[in-house]
Amino acid sequence: MLRPVAALCLFGILAGLPANAQNVAAAVLRVDYPSLLPISRLDLPTEDLGFAGAVLATEDNQTTGQFLGQEYETRTVSATPEEARSTFDQLIADGYRIIIVMARHDDLLGFADAAPGGTLILNARATDESLRSEDCRANVLHVAPSEQMLTDALAQFLVWKRWDRWLVIHGSHPEDLSLAAAYEASAAKFGARIVETREFTDTGGARATDSGHVLVQRQIPVFTQGASRHSVVVAADANDIFAPYLPFQTWDAAPVTGSAGLRPVTWHPAHEAWGATQMQNRFEELAGRPMREEDYQAWLALRVVGEAVTRTQSADPDALRDYMLGPDFEVAAFKGQPLTFRDWNGELRQPILLTDGRITVSVSPQEGFLHQVSPLDTLGLDRPESKCTAFGEESG
Repeated sequence: MLRPVAALCLFGILAGLPANAQNVAAAVLRVDYPSLLPISRLDLPTEDLGFAGAVLATEDNQTTGQFLGQEYETRTVSATPEEARSTFDQLIADGYRIIIVMARHDDLLGFADAAPGGTLILNARATDESLRSEDCRANVLHVAPSEQMLTDALAQFLVWKRWDRWLVIHGSHPEDLSLAAAYEASAAKFGARIVETREFTDTGGARATDSGHVLVQRQIPVFTQGASRHSVVVAADANDIFAPYLPFQTWDAAPVTGSAGLRPVTWHPAHEAWGATQMQNRFEELAGRPMREEDYQAWLALRVVGEAVTRTQSADPDALRDYMLGPDFEVAAFKGQPLTFRDWNGELRQPILLTDGRITVSVSPQEGFLHQVSPLDTLGLDRPESKCTAFGEESG
């Protein structure tokens, strides 16, 4: 039996509820691009990658929504690159106006430009800097961090450690060169010195074979021999072609960071601080596996929606977007502080975890890196650096 005070409180809550439940419909669209199998079988793709995070977020939103007269429904859809546009168009035709997109730069921009007015897209995958700058779109908010946020997070830690002489090794693909450029910008931003840059050319051979470790043990030391004196190796390998083989195989003794060794990530299964253990346990019970970055980013995108709906009591995408970009929005994300959006380019400010694969080694921004607005704005493009003009007066 409810105590009198509790009963009065519950009555007060229920009395303020709308007569009919408010439906909040969202979709998660994941584009599955062709890729090589990962080097490690621990990284094999799962069919529910990202989607499992969406299911958990919907449950979390529903927990609050049931007291506020809100019903959350999330549809998850995967598509090949060839099917991506038609799949997006079908979601629009089916009435979805809040869509979480896990896709690359070109597809994301295509969706944004094709979306009718009153559509809100949340980017949960693409890290391209241009999407937060010259290629920004007013109907796209970014939950996934940019490359620059990730490289800045690692750079701060390396500079804090005084490991400021970097040997940068990058791959030969365009995305590797983009990542290497981000590390160059981070080095210049925080005062590190790139003493030498080397390119590891992808010859297209098998990466994971029975004799792979034998070949690597012979090749990597020779490849890194004679490098300029350095305190750390920074790997820029967007496709895991060579970076995982670098630790313990370089000619000189030096820590490996970047795409292997110490890596900047949005989430990791070993993260336990700030209540994250509870989050990890709930996800593992739901999905039967550890939570990956893609799962976390899909979860976070839908939690952003849920938090905005709760505060505005609206499911209108334009109203939600305006509130998300405003000064009153914040969302808890198991990272030690509330997350907010940058009103000049629609990017979510967030701490970045640094992991060695087993523990969270550190979290950036690091102590001592100051900013006039928020230490989180030391990661990624700051307001004066962004070329985004799509947000109008909001970015002024």
